[in-house]
Amino acid sequence: MKLISAVFNFYVNASIHVAFAVVAFMAITVLEYDLRISASLWFFVFFGTVAGYNFIKYIEIVSRSDAETDWLFKFMLVFSFLCFGLTIYFVSQLSLETMGLAAILSLLTFFYAVPLLKRSSLRNLGGIKIFIVGLVWAGVTVILPVVASKMAFDADIWLTFAQRFFMVLVLTLPFEIRDLHLDISALKTIPQQLGLSNTRSFGYFLLLATLALDGFKDEFSTVYFISLLIICAIIIGVLITSEENQRKHFASFWVEGIPIYWLVLLLLIKELF
Repeated sequence: MKLISAVFNFYVNASIHVAFAVVAFMAITVLEYDLRISASLWFFVFFGTVAGYNFIKYIEIVSRSDAETDWLFKFMLVFSFLCFGLTIYFVSQLSLETMGLAAILSLLTFFYAVPLLKRSSLRNLGGIKIFIVGLVWAGVTVILPVVASKMAFDADIWLTFAQRFFMVLVLTLPFEIRDLHLDISALKTIPQQLGLSNTRSFGYFLLLATLALDGFKDEFSTVYFISLLIICAIIIGVLITSEENQRKHFASFWVEGIPIYWLVLLLLIKELF
């Protein structure tokens, strides 16, 4: 049991789970628009997510000279550096347009954790943290594969981008609710400003907007909408049960895995129809 627990904790803490979630979101975009993208982009997004998230989570610990770390943490750092190296390799295999967009999104991720011009990092600027996360996730999982496949942008793509942006905002709320007693007031997170009840209402509104936007698409997909409707209902259940005192892996595993469940659900519904 100790071995299983150690492997599971490494899987979550090393950001492997969130990397699969980001890849799942991108796969949903690929399925919705029948895109053709290279294996290099899949690997770039996976390894880049691992490297980026671990950089954000552990940069402060690594930068402290008095930080005490165990062998597992050191192994995680080695793993993260390996993923960073693979990220560089796979991004070099992409087109110049895709590389340029990837560079912009990577810079946003970098300055999310590192202060810009010795000032506050984007993560610590009051009220915008959640929106930076949503912008990067939506950019990576919608805009990046569209650019890589050389598909022409139309209104449907931007509607999907807005939907993904809204969904990521909602999926971030359980994390902000969990950290409500830890976050300093200067962060001005959504729960800090709205309270728990209004934060949930804000999430419901964004999910309703996400569903409504699907009706404005020129190419309406019944299969996609059914899967979206079901996953939004699941997220509503998550919001209702989100509290400050959460089970250890409620947010970091179950909530973070929702894009993976959505991908599986979409594939199952496609088989049925």
